[in-house]
Amino acid sequence: MGSVDSARTREPRVRGIAARAGGWSARHRWAAVTVWVLFVVLAMGLGSAAGRVDVKESDQMSGEVGRAVQIIEDAGLKDPAGETVLVQSEGEGGAVAGSAEFRAAVKDVIEAVQATGEVTAVTSPYTTKSISADGHSALVQFEMRGDPETASERVGPVLDAVAKVDDTHKELLIEEIGGASMGKTFDDAFGSDFQRAEFSAVPVALGILLIAFGALVAALLPVALALTAIIATMGLMGVVSHLQPMSDTANSVMLLVGLAVGVDYCLFYLRREREERAKGRDPRTALMIAAATSGRAIVVSGVTVCVAMAGMLFTGIAEFEAMGLASLMVVAVAMVGSVTVLPALLSLLGERVEKGRVPFLNRSKRSERGGADGESRVWRAVLTAVLRRPWTALVVAAGALAAIALPALGMHTQNLTLDQEFGDSLPIVRTYDRLNEAFPGGADPAQVVVKADDIGAAPVRKALEEFRRRAVASGASKGPVDIVTHDAANVAVIDVPLVGGSDQEKAEKSLDLLRDTVRPATFGKVPGVEAPITGQVAGSKDFNDQIVGSVVPVFAFVVVFAFLLMLLCFRSLTVAITSIVLNLLSVGAAYGILTAVFQHGWGASLVGAEGVGAIISWLPLFLFVILFGLSMDYHVFVVSRIREARLQGRNTRDAIAHGVVTTAGVVTSAAVIMVAVFAIFGTLSMQSMKQMGVGLAAAVLIDATIIRGVLLPAVMALLGERNWYFPTWLRWLPDMTHDESYDDAPAVTAPARGGEEPERVGV
Repeated sequence: MGSVDSARTREPRVRGIAARAGGWSARHRWAAVTVWVLFVVLAMGLGSAAGRVDVKESDQMSGEVGRAVQIIEDAGLKDPAGETVLVQSEGEGGAVAGSAEFRAAVKDVIEAVQATGEVTAVTSPYTTKSISADGHSALVQFEMRGDPETASERVGPVLDAVAKVDDTHKELLIEEIGGASMGKTFDDAFGSDFQRAEFSAVPVALGILLIAFGALVAALLPVALALTAIIATMGLMGVVSHLQPMSDTANSVMLLVGLAVGVDYCLFYLRREREERAKGRDPRTALMIAAATSGRAIVVSGVTVCVAMAGMLFTGIAEFEAMGLASLMVVAVAMVGSVTVLPALLSLLGERVEKGRVPFLNRSKRSERGGADGESRVWRAVLTAVLRRPWTALVVAAGALAAIALPALGMHTQNLTLDQEFGDSLPIVRTYDRLNEAFPGGADPAQVVVKADDIGAAPVRKALEEFRRRAVASGASKGPVDIVTHDAANVAVIDVPLVGGSDQEKAEKSLDLLRDTVRPATFGKVPGVEAPITGQVAGSKDFNDQIVGSVVPVFAFVVVFAFLLMLLCFRSLTVAITSIVLNLLSVGAAYGILTAVFQHGWGASLVGAEGVGAIISWLPLFLFVILFGLSMDYHVFVVSRIREARLQGRNTRDAIAHGVVTTAGVVTSAAVIMVAVFAIFGTLSMQSMKQMGVGLAAAVLIDATIIRGVLLPAVMALLGERNWYFPTWLRWLPDMTHDESYDDAPAVTAPARGGEEPERVGV
């Protein structure tokens, strides 16, 4: 017994960055904790002092849309918050615009909005000719005073005034719509929606961790690490934003990713440390083994996730670049915290990590679901069946995933229209539809921003009038085409309602007519004139085109670099290839589920997504990057454990069984947390957020069960020793596998890998 005890209390020999960092932190516990706290405080302080620079509208897009906004910004012009009041009679027998009662209603609207003192530039439909072809609809148009950015906060009295006029004229429909009124309506209806989901994520994660660990202190550690990583990254975002502007969207994505990986990394580390202590290791030895194994897996996973997030930098879209950089930073911070401050905290807490035991969750070292070796009985049963018939498991699982992914072949992406995004539950959405029906394209006109050396020159003015005429004559617009000239800035802005209105496909054809036919025939003949075309339809089309154009470079960057990282860190060509293929399968399945639910409507009523009919254009690329990164978390952790077991002398099949069942508990806990957090976003009212939540939740669930629990062991079992194949012509690559080794007992000789010489490893 003496020799056994001495082996158990002897500190293991460890190598590698994660192991050395964990060892230093355990020896200098208070120093490590102090440095981390100072880092978080300093990052927040620097971020607050620097302030955050947000993405400007002109930075959002390249090409015509970005250039149009740039001209407006350079000219010092601010697009005012325009509002429109639709006055409409219902039915063929209703009043027409020329009738006395219709004119009285228009007069009352104009007087009511002017009386609020919040508006300017009020125009009558009888002056601007903003009367529908059938005479049953007319538009009173005006602008909100003051800063357009805050107009939604001041539009309330104007909306109230219009509502009173509507109550007075019962025979007519009188409704207001515009940027300010829509902003206020959506803020009132959904403003707290997203924030509530963000705040719910932390308690949900804590509750699941409490069930997983059965102890309050152990459950709080992962959440505390994730939150401090998020706080530090928020500060760093302020500093970095002066080089790469950030945004609220980037902040929200950072929070989601930070919570996911921060909790995961801590969970991996803590579970391994507890597992080693359950085997009888002394606390220091258990901590060192966790540092050398789970710590290394965290570093490999973190670097891989960072590479995946960096893929967003290749889109050329400022919002995506901000999201990618913010996500990359929070993953890097969480990774560093996991291998530095976490070992120090575990060393400080010792047995107290089990404090705060929850009644009914107080598990013994050998629980009902698993044994003292950390193995899961449920997954042991699944693995036994998979390893007994790996070909059957492979065909069934791969076939199921292929069937799930199949609908993605017909995926249709677009920027969602107002009624697609919010449904018809809000009155203002119905107003939007009525306005577009009466005045096709009037709710979202194309804007031609004309820049000339002298906007008042005769050739330029002639081109402006010719453009107005040809826009209608070509069939791109039914009018009215409005021109506003800013002489001091030598800029003119032309509003062109597009035929097709809210029908994106038809409106894009009208836009193409303007860009490819009308513009060259008018402004194209005047030297020195720029006339980029922007607007909602143009922005949506150009955004879609840019997203499609960035798919190949982003895909290539993420896949190639992830492959190289797997190759270097596992020194196996087979492991690198299977890692990529399995991750792509989970992404494909997520795409299939999204297409089936949100485009084809299969089961859409279960998530409140009836009638959407399309996938928001930015989501497929966003999901690919996020899911590819997060999937690597589980893959690296499971394969690292399999390889570790094999290096300790087990044959490949036994190593697979041991690696999967011993990691199943932590992977399941981590996946449940992710699925629960992402599912919260699937309950939001905005369809884009709902699609993101459902897609992420479904993919993580598939990845943690079918991919890691069935496909991975089946593929590895069929490959056998070929899992470790590393061709001689790649031996020149740096060997990073030594980072995972630890030695707390006499070394044994492990089986040779793929033709390599046998090596001495610790067990």
